[in-house]
Order: sequence, then structure tokens, then C-alpha cells
Amino acid sequence: MTATTDAVRRHDPELRGFASDNYAGAHPEILAAIALANGGHQVSYGEDDYTAHLQDVMRGHFGPTAQTFPVFNGTGANILALQAASERWGAVICAATAHINVDEGGAPERVAGVKLLAVPTEDGKLTPELIDREAWGWEDEHRAQPQIVSIAQTTELGTCYTPEEIREICDHAHERGMKVHLDGARLANAAATLGVPLRAFTTDAGVDLLCFGGTKNGLLFGESVVVLNPDAVRGMAHLRKASMQLASKMRFMSVQFEALLAGDLWLRSASHANAMATRLAEGVRAVDGVEILYPVQSNAVFARLPHEVTERLQKRHRFYYWDEAAGDVRWMCSFDTTEADVDGFVAVVAEEMGKHK
Repeated sequence: MTATTDAVRRHDPELRGFASDNYAGAHPEILAAIALANGGHQVSYGEDDYTAHLQDVMRGHFGPTAQTFPVFNGTGANILALQAASERWGAVICAATAHINVDEGGAPERVAGVKLLAVPTEDGKLTPELIDREAWGWEDEHRAQPQIVSIAQTTELGTCYTPEEIREICDHAHERGMKVHLDGARLANAAATLGVPLRAFTTDAGVDLLCFGGTKNGLLFGESVVVLNPDAVRGMAHLRKASMQLASKMRFMSVQFEALLAGDLWLRSASHANAMATRLAEGVRAVDGVEILYPVQSNAVFARLPHEVTERLQKRHRFYYWDEAAGDVRWMCSFDTTEADVDGFVAVVAEEMGKHK
């Protein structure tokens, strides 16, 4: 059958910005994989050949006990993971800036039914000492029981835990009877920064379960919950269905992850996005009046600008405030960000800062 369509392209495919890595399209290799999986019939709801093979692909990265559950989106992945690893009276210790705390519309508490115990941090990273601010009260029936420590790799501030830091957190949590969940929306970017295999700061560090992000690294759609310690969860298959995260045509999710992870596409794309963020930070750091707020350890750059400059810049390039009151903004790079994109944006920042001076 010859492929035709009545759809019309309604955007400029040459237009790229720095608002979010979710703005980027799908990587051509991912689209090719989806086309490869198309045609004919495959058993639905994950009983297909692609989802079966994905288990082997993931175990190659995370070890022989890893169990993978593809889902639709990142919030759904986090909800499913937290539900499966906690009781109804459970609580989750996380950074105050964590995605589950500030960017998921209250879904962890409303849908997963867990209490979030948010801890302020300087750089988005938890430590054993910070965890202990909320790791107490297990005998108090009036207090939600801390059962999970949730960390993000990379964090919402673009910072990256070392394998040793995660191992210390996992040991600390496990000693207190808690499990460790890792929100890995940008897990590949962390591996690219650290220069180590994925399992070095997940399975080998003691993480119990994680959410593996695909959309921010070139997938059309789809994330995965990866259970590293099967004893830490229960009812994953039932909870995925009850949480409305069970895809009928799962082969089109699974083949994307195969394309991403069977070779080095995941690392190529993340490394490139990280490199573009480093280039952007170096460029704007040279502009008088621009302050870089956090170490650039992934594909995110956080900066502080005068409000008037930000408002003019946003009319030329779309991006978001991170903290509008303070004048903090966030710029994100993607797998398809080019050096010309970065250099052009740096020039615009310099131009608008010059007008401000």
C-alpha cells in the first residue's frame, strides 16, 4: 500500500529553540524503527515480539534481574513506580525541586496516594543528611510513613549525581527500610556526563527501580519503568493497567526503545545535547551581565538576566522563566540543536544585553 496523507505541514521544520527538549521532533532513526515495526498483525498489550526483545535489550544495560514496563509518559511512569513500591500510608522523600513535587499537577499525591516530603536543596540533589530531615516517625500512626527516597538523574536543575553519591543514598535509605526510586527522564544525559554505563549509577549503586526517559532523547512517545529489584515492588502489571498506562499497540513503544538502546543512539543524542548546552553556557558566560546559576552537567543551562532583557528575548526565541521573581531562566538543548542555533542565540543574548547597558 502506497503511503499518502491529507495532513498538511503546519510548522517551519528549520525552527528550533531552547525552551524544552520536549519541543524537538522524533529522531529519524526512531521514525525508521516505527516504520519497521508497522505492517501485519502483532499481539496487543505487550505480548508482541518487540516488547519481548526489549526485555533483553534493557537487561543488557541494567543487569539480568531488570524488568521493563513501557508506559505512555513520564508522569505515568513515576506514578506507577511510586504506587508499586509503597503502601497506602506511605510517603516519599524528594527534593523540593523534584519533578514529582512541582511539575506533575499533584498526581503523585492524588493518583499514587503517597505523601511527598519535600526537602530544600542547594543544587537539586539529596544527601543522607537532607534525607534524615524527613526520615523519621515510623512508629507514629499520625504521620505518613517514609517508604521511598526519590531522586532525579539528572536533577531538575541540570545537576548530576555521581555513582558514589547515589550509592551513599541507597545504602542510607536501605538501612532505614526505605526503597530508592530514580526519575530518569534525562538518564542518558547523566551517563554521557559521567562517562559510565547506565548500570553504574543505577543497578550497581543499589537503586530499586527507575523511570527511563525516552521522549526527551528523541522518541516520538513513550517512557519505561525499569524494576531493578523485583522484591521492591508488587503488582506492576495490574497497576499499569489500573493507572491507564497499558498501551494496546505496545510494539510501537518498544521498538523505539530498541532503536535507542540496542546501539549507541541514546548516547550519541545525549552527548550532543550536553555538548550544545556547554557551548551555550560558555557563550553567554562571556556576555557581561549574564549569570550562570548552576554547574552545566547535562543539556540544561540556568541563567539570571534582567527582566527587561528576558522579555525582549522571549519575543525572538521561546524559552521559560524558572523563577520569574528572581529573573532566573532555563535554556534546554536537544539532540537536534546545532552549533549555529547556539551561536545565533548567544549573539541575540549579547545584542539584547547591550541594549540594556
